[in-house]
Amino acid sequence: MNVREATKDDLPDILRLVQALAVYEKEPDAVEATEDDFAAVMFPADGHPSTYGLVAEVDGQIIGIAIWFHSFSTWTGKNGIWLEDLFVDPDHRGNGAGKALLGHLAQICQERGLTRLEWCVLKWNEPSIGFYRSLGAKAQDEWETFRLDGEALRSFAAESAGA
Repeated sequence: MNVREATKDDLPDILRLVQALAVYEKEPDAVEATEDDFAAVMFPADGHPSTYGLVAEVDGQIIGIAIWFHSFSTWTGKNGIWLEDLFVDPDHRGNGAGKALLGHLAQICQERGLTRLEWCVLKWNEPSIGFYRSLGAKAQDEWETFRLDGEALRSFAAESAGA
């Protein structure tokens, strides 16, 4: 198994695995993203990427992904990594791909002086929670995640524009 930075040629496999993740998370119709969307943020024609990816491959086949971006801590004054998605094809789980992807992200943190590697996990996803705990990760139970999206986001933005 090999872990490497994603390239533009990997976008079809990245999207395939994101769609498989949506099925796993019981949201099979939730993925709106396209290869062009991923290309725009990971491999922009102008400027710098805002999103990055790692892929795990076996015999040239991409079997896992880690999609991430930089976060920032006002307390440390340093950037970190926010892991948006980690997914390994179910047929390849248990062979170390998830651990290798997370390990590569941890190495990036160390090499670049980044102070945190953070992510969310669905509360019902006990296999993943157990895996993360086995690595020494700790749940941040004192925090509650909030999200504005869809109609609520549009409505609040419109309301705020008139304020």
